[in-house]
Amino acid sequence: MKIASLELFKVPPRWLFLKITADDGIAGWGEPIVEGRAETVAAAVTELGQYVLGRNPDQIEDIWQVLYRGGFYRGGPVLMSALAGIDQALWDLKGRRYGLSVHQMLGGKVRDRMQVYAWVGGDNPAEVANAAKERQSQGYKAIKMNACAELHYIDAPGKVDQIVSRIGSVRAAVGNDFGIAVDFHGRVHRAMAKALVRELDSFRLMFIEEPVLSEHLEALIEVARHTTTPIALGERLYSRWDFKRFFQAGIVDIIQPDVSHAGGITETHKIAAMAEAYDTAVALHCPLGPITLAASLQLDGCIPNAFIQEQSLGIHYNVGAELSDYLVDPSIFKYTDGYVAIPEGPGLGIEINEEAVRLAASKGHDWRNPVWRNQDGSVAEW
Repeated sequence: MKIASLELFKVPPRWLFLKITADDGIAGWGEPIVEGRAETVAAAVTELGQYVLGRNPDQIEDIWQVLYRGGFYRGGPVLMSALAGIDQALWDLKGRRYGLSVHQMLGGKVRDRMQVYAWVGGDNPAEVANAAKERQSQGYKAIKMNACAELHYIDAPGKVDQIVSRIGSVRAAVGNDFGIAVDFHGRVHRAMAKALVRELDSFRLMFIEEPVLSEHLEALIEVARHTTTPIALGERLYSRWDFKRFFQAGIVDIIQPDVSHAGGITETHKIAAMAEAYDTAVALHCPLGPITLAASLQLDGCIPNAFIQEQSLGIHYNVGAELSDYLVDPSIFKYTDGYVAIPEGPGLGIEINEEAVRLAASKGHDWRNPVWRNQDGSVAEW
């Protein structure tokens, strides 16, 4: 039994799929992607694939170690996302071979269903109260929204007032028993973040995400002193070694590794176990495609400290395609009362519509995130 081929598909709206096939015809699917850098990650997958072809696909841990440690340079978004997609596909392939879902191979379920949240407001949030109320009427029990558009290092107090008013309108619309997560998206610098988190405490948010960029650990420690709201981050961390210093600092309440960026199922499972040792919750990052969501739900099924799952159905990025467009059975992601069942099928628990994937890949995409500027013309964080 050997790995015979790796095939990549760049599909709308901004995703990259990978199919790994063994010499007996059994195949598994992964989603190796850095949003806006699909071609770069595809090249990395092709390079790493040279180490994978001819290997026994059951040897997932050893393959992971070779792909991570076999090169002198390691880590970072591109290499770890390429590795993540390969890893996902190998777990999917193995599960299909033995008729087991990934969560069964990782020790079995600790829950039958997972709470999900929905996005409202887009990149530049405006009137979000009605959108949040609509999501509540659809059965969701939590939403996430961006806090703001661009903010300068030091900006006008009126901008803070606008942010506070907007988030306050959402809380007033949905009531106190509804979860509201606010994503600062790394757009806010330390001085403004301190002011904002203090003002937002009264809304009893589910969490504040990336109040400052994760490379600024010293700033994050300072910002954390100004709030009692749980702090979440991790979508721009790519391995257990990246997360280690945040656990040691003791200022992150919720980690958000992305199973398509943080080394795949193998590595994300280890990161979650580290988090449990530090009494830290897990909310896997996933504004991506159906393969990433399926892999995330497999992990949610067997991670005791997971509490909510991001998902991209209806998200503002999904122009031209949706999760369901690439599935044989879209009902696998049916949301009921704000929850989704942990998929029970073999491997990742989904069936990819390969005909739809190949048709979409013939069109491809060239998605790029916008470049924002402050009023003075300087580049702003997006």
